[in-house]
Amino acid sequence: MSPGEKNLYLTFDDGPVPGPTEFVLDELARAKAKSTFFCIGDNVRKHPEVYQRIIQEGHAVGNHTFNHLSGWKTPVDAYVDNVALCDREMKREGKQPAKLFRPPYGRITRRQIGRLSEYRIVMWDVLTNDYAKSLSREACLRGSLAATRPGSIIVFHDSLKAEKNMSYVLPRFLDHFGSQGFSFKALP
Repeated sequence: MSPGEKNLYLTFDDGPVPGPTEFVLDELARAKAKSTFFCIGDNVRKHPEVYQRIIQEGHAVGNHTFNHLSGWKTPVDAYVDNVALCDREMKREGKQPAKLFRPPYGRITRRQIGRLSEYRIVMWDVLTNDYAKSLSREACLRGSLAATRPGSIIVFHDSLKAEKNMSYVLPRFLDHFGSQGFSFKALP
């Protein structure tokens, strides 16, 4: 995003999941921050109350496929159908998702991109690596802080796998950049 203003764009992949997503929402509220949640349709189906809280608290939502599919390993038609299934589930739960899409693992083919032309495909420039079991939470924080610049799109994960590092890094990340006058915004 534009580096001209002190805005950061936090994004969360793989939820909604009870526990981690609720922690994220509490921290965002504490910091008066908005964010974008790239939701897995099956998690929306399993945890509609957590999904509803994301919506009610004014955050943006985007599509992350129904089953967290890798575009490199999935035929085009099956991939596009899985994206559509995620949209239907999100809409069924009360929110027509913004036409934002993040491919799981960042893996998508040119043909899939062509078939998903109605979406804005959103990647990132800061990957926190909060899901990496071999990375200490302190190293995760240091790397995330060092990589972030005005306009950065930052990826955290609101998942059980990432919970240990994310729950340490996110509050400190919000406090660090909040104290420097940055605003945290949802993707437009």
